[in-house]
Amino acid sequence: MTAVETQITYSNSYTIHHEEAYMTQEEDWDRDLLLDPAWEKQQRKTFTAWCNSHLRKAGTQIENIEEDFRNGLKLMLLLEVISGERLPKPDKGKMRFHKIANVNKALDFICSKGVKLVSIGAEETSAKEGLLLWCQRKTAPYRNVNVQNFHISWKDGLALCALIHRHRPDLIDYSKLRKDDPIGNLNTAFEVAEKFLDIPKMLDAEDIVNTPKPDEKAIMTYVSCFYHAFAGAEQAETAANRICKVLAVNQENEKLMEEYEKLASELLEWIRRTIPWLENRVAEQTMRAMQQKLEDFRDYRRIHKPPRVQEKCQLEINFNTLQTKLRLSNRPAFMPSEGKMVSDIANAWKGLEQVEKGYEEWLLTEIRRLERLDHLAEKFKQKCGMHEAWTGGKEDLLSQKDYESASLMEIRALMRKHEAFESDLAAHQDRVEQIAAIAQELNELDYHDAASVNARCQGICDQWDNLGTLTQKRRDALERVEKLWETIDQLYLEFAKRAAPFNNWMDGAMEDLQDMFIVHSIEEIQSLITAHDQFKATLPEADKERMATMGIHNEILKIAQTYGIKLSGINPYTNLSPQDISTKWDTVKHFVPLRDQMLQEEVARQQANERLRRQFAAQANIIGPWIQTKMEEISHVSVDIAGSLEEQMNSLKQYEQNIINYKSNIDKLEGDHQLSQESLIFDNKHTNYTMEHIRVGWEQLLTTIARTINEVENQILTRDAKGISQEQLNEFRASFNHFDRKRNGMMDPDDFRACLISMGYDLGEVEFARIMTLVDPNNTGVVTFQAFIDFMTRETAETDTAEQVMASFKILASDKMYITVDELRRELPPEQAEYCISRMTRYVGPESPPGALDYISFSSALYGESDL
Repeated sequence: MTAVETQITYSNSYTIHHEEAYMTQEEDWDRDLLLDPAWEKQQRKTFTAWCNSHLRKAGTQIENIEEDFRNGLKLMLLLEVISGERLPKPDKGKMRFHKIANVNKALDFICSKGVKLVSIGAEETSAKEGLLLWCQRKTAPYRNVNVQNFHISWKDGLALCALIHRHRPDLIDYSKLRKDDPIGNLNTAFEVAEKFLDIPKMLDAEDIVNTPKPDEKAIMTYVSCFYHAFAGAEQAETAANRICKVLAVNQENEKLMEEYEKLASELLEWIRRTIPWLENRVAEQTMRAMQQKLEDFRDYRRIHKPPRVQEKCQLEINFNTLQTKLRLSNRPAFMPSEGKMVSDIANAWKGLEQVEKGYEEWLLTEIRRLERLDHLAEKFKQKCGMHEAWTGGKEDLLSQKDYESASLMEIRALMRKHEAFESDLAAHQDRVEQIAAIAQELNELDYHDAASVNARCQGICDQWDNLGTLTQKRRDALERVEKLWETIDQLYLEFAKRAAPFNNWMDGAMEDLQDMFIVHSIEEIQSLITAHDQFKATLPEADKERMATMGIHNEILKIAQTYGIKLSGINPYTNLSPQDISTKWDTVKHFVPLRDQMLQEEVARQQANERLRRQFAAQANIIGPWIQTKMEEISHVSVDIAGSLEEQMNSLKQYEQNIINYKSNIDKLEGDHQLSQESLIFDNKHTNYTMEHIRVGWEQLLTTIARTINEVENQILTRDAKGISQEQLNEFRASFNHFDRKRNGMMDPDDFRACLISMGYDLGEVEFARIMTLVDPNNTGVVTFQAFIDFMTRETAETDTAEQVMASFKILASDKMYITVDELRRELPPEQAEYCISRMTRYVGPESPPGALDYISFSSALYGESDL
C-alpha cells in the first residue's frame, strides 16, 4: 500500500462515517476508549493537524473538519496535494446537490486508487507492519528504546527523539535525554520536528503521557510523517552510493587504460629503436670488432631483452584484466590508440624477433668469414714471401751474358744449369697459381686490404711473365752456342738432375710442415693427422733418394781424387750443393716433431670443444623436454575441473614458483653456450636443441604460466562479480572440456553449437551467428575457454545498467530531468562530484536554470551507449 493510499484511507475513514469505520477497523480496541470524549477530541486534533500539514502547501487550512469539508472543495484540494494529480473541476454552486457532487468526485477519485473506505484490509495491515519494522530498525541501537507498537512504546518520547537523532544527529543531543522526563522528551521532538523537519505538531505531550494507552491511529499518523520526511533522504543516499560505485569503477578503468597506453608506447618505442640496430648489417673489418658486436648482442639477449619480455607479458595481462573489468561492469570494451592494440604489439615483437634471429646468423657468418680471411691473408703473405725469396735475383741471372767468354765446359755447364732452372721454374708454376687463387678468394670474400693483395699478386704475375720471357731468351742464346761445345760433365749433370726435384720436394715438405690450418671438429684434425702420418711414412724413401744424390757427389770426389782433377767446388749445372741438401734435410726433420706438436695441441683443443658440446647437450636435452612437460602440465591444470578455481590458482602459483626456481639451469646453460661461442663452436651433433630453441621455449613458458594465472584470476573475478557459483563454473568447464575434441583449449563453431544445444539453448542460424560475434569478435574460427566463460556468465548474471544509474541521478535531482552543481556537491563525495561536473554536458531543455547538467547522456556514456 502506497503512502498516498494510506493518507487517503485515513482521511476518508475519518470523514465518512468515522465512528462506524473505527468500530469496524479496530475491533480489539477498548470500547471504553472509543466512548471517551477526550479520545475523540484527540482524534479530531490529530487529523486536523495532519490535513493542515498538506493543505498549507496549497496556501489554505481547515479549522473544523465537519464544516470545512462539507462542500467537498477543500477535500478535493487535499486529495490533489496528497496524490499530485488533478481531480475533475469542482461545482461552484452553494446548493446542497453541488456539495454532494463535489464530495462524490472526491470519493470516486479515492475508489479509483483502489482504496477501501471502510474496514482495514491486508494492504493496510502490511503498511502498518512495514512502518513498525522501519521504526524498530532505526531505533534499535538506542538505549531505553524498544518499539513494539504504536501506543505505549512512544509514551516516554525517547523513540521519537531516537528517530530524529538517527537521521539528523545535529538537531538533538540524545545523550542528555532522560527516560524519567517524558513530557520534556516529547516536546523536544515536537518542536524540533516542526521547526527543522516541517512536520506540524499533531499531538500533545500531556495527552500521551497521561493516557494509559495512547491513540494508536494518531501516533501512527504522526510517525508516518517522519517516515516520509526521512525516506527521501535515504533514497537519495542510496542513489548517491550507487553513483559513487559506478564512478569509482569508471575512474579505476580510466587509470588502467592510461597505464596500458603508457606501457604500450614505451614498449613500442623500445622496439622501434632496437630494430634498426639489429638491421644494421655493416660488417667490421677485424675479428676483434666483430666479436665485440657478438658480445653486445649477448648482452642484449641476456640483460636488455628479458625485462621487455616481462613488460610485453604484463601488458597482455593488464589488457585482459581491464577488458574483464569493463565487461563485468557493462562498460564498452577498451580500444587502445591506433597502433597500440595487443595484436599490433605482437606483430612488432614478431618483427623484432625475426630481425634478431637474422642478426645473430649474420654475426656468426661474418665471424667465420673474417676467420677465413685472416687465415687466407696470412697464407697469402707466407707463399708470396717464399716465392719472392726464390725469385730474388733470378732476373739478373737470366740477363747475364756470361756465355760469351765461357769455355766449352762452362758453356755446357751453363746450358745444363739453365735446363735445371727451367725445371725449377716449371715446378714453381703451381705456387704462382696458388698465390693467384688465394688472391681471388680474398677478393670474393671482400678482404679489407684487397687492394694491396691485388697489387702484390699482380707484381708477382708480371715478374713471373718476365722470368718466362728471359728464360726463353737465355735458352735461345745457349742453344746457339751449344753446338760449339761438346763435353759435358755427365756426373755433375746427373747430380743436378737428382738434386733439383729432391730440393723441390724438400721445399714443398717444409712449406706443408709450416702450413697453417683451421679446423672445427675432431674429424677434421684427425684427417690432418692421417695426412701427416702418411707424409712421415715417405721419409725413409726420401732418405734413400738423399743418399743416392749424395752418392753421386761422392763419386765425383772419388774420380777427381783418383785422376788428380782439381775441382772448383762448384757444380756448373746447379746452385745446389751437397751442404744445401743436408741442411734442408735437417730442417725437414726438425719441422716434423714441431708439426706433430701442433697437431696434438689442436687435438686437445678439439677434444675440449667436444666436451663443451657434450656438456651443453647434456643440459639442453634435459631442459628442452622439461619446458615441454611443464607447458603440457599447465595446459592440463587450466582445464581441470576436479577442484575449485582457488585450488587451480594455488597449483598454478606453485608451478610458477617451480619455473622461477628453475631459472638457474637456464643461466648455467647460457654460460655453457657462451663458452662454446668463445671457442668458435657453431654446431653440436649431440643435441637437436640450440640456445635459441631453449630461449624461445623458456619465454613461451613464462608467458604461458602468466597468461594462465591471469585467466584463472579473471574467472575468479567473473565468478565473484557475477555471483556465479563454483558448481556452475564446474558445469561450464565440464561442458567445454567435453566438446574440446582437440584438447587444445578451443572449440570450433560446430562443437560450440553442440555444446550450447547440450546446455538447453534453442539455436537458429541468426541467433547462433549473433552469439558467435560475441565469443569470436575477430573471426578467428575458434572459441576459447575464457570467451565461453564470459558468454555463460553474461547469460546467468545481472549487472548494473545505464537505466539504473539514470534512476539514481533522478532521485538526487528530485525527479528533475537535470541536476545542478550544488546538488552533486551536496549528495556525492568531493572526488566523485567533481568527476561528474567535469564530464557532464550542459542540459538543454525548457525552463532549465543556468548551470543545469545533463545526467542522462552522462549515464549512457558510462556504458558506451553514447559519447561524452
